[in-house]
Amino acid sequence: MAKPFSYSLMAEKMDALDLLDIKFRWGDYGFHVLHCHLASFSPGKLIRFHKHSEYEFHFIPRGKGTVIMEDTLYPLHEGLFYLTGPNVMHQQEADAKEAMDELCLHIDIIKLDEIDSAAEWGDQWERHEAQMCVKALNALPLRPLADQYNAMSWFLSAYRAWNEGQPGAFSTIKQAITQILLRAARMSSIPSITFDPPARNINEHRFRIATQFIHDNYASPLTLQEIAQRIPISGRQLQRIFRDQGVESFSAYLENHRLTQVCTAILEGQSPIEQIALEHGFASSNYLYYVFKKRFGLTPKQFKKQQASKEHAESEE
Repeated sequence: MAKPFSYSLMAEKMDALDLLDIKFRWGDYGFHVLHCHLASFSPGKLIRFHKHSEYEFHFIPRGKGTVIMEDTLYPLHEGLFYLTGPNVMHQQEADAKEAMDELCLHIDIIKLDEIDSAAEWGDQWERHEAQMCVKALNALPLRPLADQYNAMSWFLSAYRAWNEGQPGAFSTIKQAITQILLRAARMSSIPSITFDPPARNINEHRFRIATQFIHDNYASPLTLQEIAQRIPISGRQLQRIFRDQGVESFSAYLENHRLTQVCTAILEGQSPIEQIALEHGFASSNYLYYVFKKRFGLTPKQFKKQQASKEHAESEE
């Protein structure tokens, strides 16, 4: 009894993914999917010599046949993969007695001239990976190879995303296409080179984590030790990091941030000072009065009046 054909679902609407006209950016490259479908070759069917200016990936999930690339004839059978293009003359033919199925990804890969320098975070990794992938694809041997990294299965993942109406179907299809490219690239003779990120100051990184946590939670009781544990480092190390970053101490930074938010609340809101104190991390309005006057030389009420006078004077100029 013949085993079920895993890709038979893709025969129901063979051009479904083709019609989506998928285009996306990866790193410094643009990708335009021209075909992503299952094709069937009846016994003896011949596709005469032709070439494409784009990349055409061929995976054989079932059957057998032959392919001629340039001047060399190669046998094809289940589990093989080969890449034609750009501009590789090739001819395909199914076995005289046995049909052959082929999963085809025909994709245009374009090097983009303009780089979006505004979106720097994360891009350095993505740019490197896309560049290495395209470089490896261009160095693939001009012959069929075993699909040892299971790129073939991602065709079905892409089709199911569309067929089942999955949430985020386009993103899933794009990820599946990228996986096909990456797994095919691993068959290249070019070794994979891990991106070597620029060195960063680990203490600056820890300072950013600590201060972001303070900004997110300043209205709650916070301790140096609590924040240090989240990094995780000792409280003494975190205190030293604050000093190294030009801040007197953790408590000074926390108090300054709370007072900044209090000033905004005083100027923008109508809430009583008792409520403002509790909403911004001060145990009582009396303590807020004490800290506020010590820092600014004014009470909250005097501060609000002073700012109102400044705004009035500026509006009359």
